[in-house]
Amino acid sequence: MASRGELIYPEDDRVFLKPYLPVPDRSQDSNVPFVTLTFATSLDSALSLAPGVQTALSGPQSKTMTHYLRCKHDAIMIGVGTAIADDPSLNCRVQGVGGYGGEGLTGQPQPVVVDPHGRWQLTSKTKILNLAREGRGKAPWILTSQTPSVENVKLLEQVGGCYIVLNTPTSTSEKPTMAWLDMLRAVKDRGVESIMIEGGGVIINSLLAADNADLIDSVIVTIAPTWLGQGGVVVSPPRTEGSSLPVARLRQTKWQQLGEDVVLCGVLKA
Repeated sequence: MASRGELIYPEDDRVFLKPYLPVPDRSQDSNVPFVTLTFATSLDSALSLAPGVQTALSGPQSKTMTHYLRCKHDAIMIGVGTAIADDPSLNCRVQGVGGYGGEGLTGQPQPVVVDPHGRWQLTSKTKILNLAREGRGKAPWILTSQTPSVENVKLLEQVGGCYIVLNTPTSTSEKPTMAWLDMLRAVKDRGVESIMIEGGGVIINSLLAADNADLIDSVIVTIAPTWLGQGGVVVSPPRTEGSSLPVARLRQTKWQQLGEDVVLCGVLKA
């Protein structure tokens, strides 16, 4: 029986995901981690009703699947827009991991937040910091190209988190201005062998762009049986100018029903 918010993910459901999980004997020569892109979308490919609006899509079974995926990766990454809008936990609540029946922080992923312009203002009430204080998750690493505020640095370091400053030019746009290869190498250099990237829209679309899609190893998408309507944040990566070809196509695809949701798994690399 689960308690304290613990989740139980059935063994039968885990079998379906196994071919798409990080490979333990992946070549150590790779300079980037194993990358899993995972997110929940509506039938019209929307992630949320509007930018900055927290929108529940996944049902309870697919939410539990997401937590299981977290414990199978060394790290979990989101963009700053999602961090600000959702105040997320970015931990794993599957029964048996650290903080939920297990020892220490075993099975807890390392949260990584992409914040090129230093937009995320932390406080003592920020959920992810409180979970780190309680021993139910890890404090985040924040990837940025700006000098962080003294207050943010102090709050992070008190619970074991840190800033990783990448010396990459920034702009005033909302799109990530740090190169994906640089970001993935930065976390790889700190011992991360596998990372799941959950969103939001700017992060997902930039990673799926033709220049970056080959960095993705597997894709796991939850499709909810709902339409959000026009004006939402949509998964639609940019096309290469002048190209009439698809940006990317999944291979080795499988589908699984989880409650009312459908989960699609596939790989991008040959």
